[in-house]
Amino acid sequence: MATPPHAGAITILRARLRSERGAATAEYAITTLAAVGFAGLLVVVLRSGEVRGMLTDIVRSALSIPS
Repeated sequence: MATPPHAGAITILRARLRSERGAATAEYAITTLAAVGFAGLLVVVLRSGEVRGMLTDIVRSALSIPS
């Protein structure tokens, strides 16, 4: 049976698709995007008046000297 003329290209393409080269970079990129999304959510939550009031109360009670 004759080998198709593009068989070498298919073999090279398969080898490149199986390669894990660049996987760590992609994992870092996904982790960075997740961290940025979480930080954005945290900013939105902390801007609310209710949460700000609760945090202020916690800080005040932590800094107050019991009599």
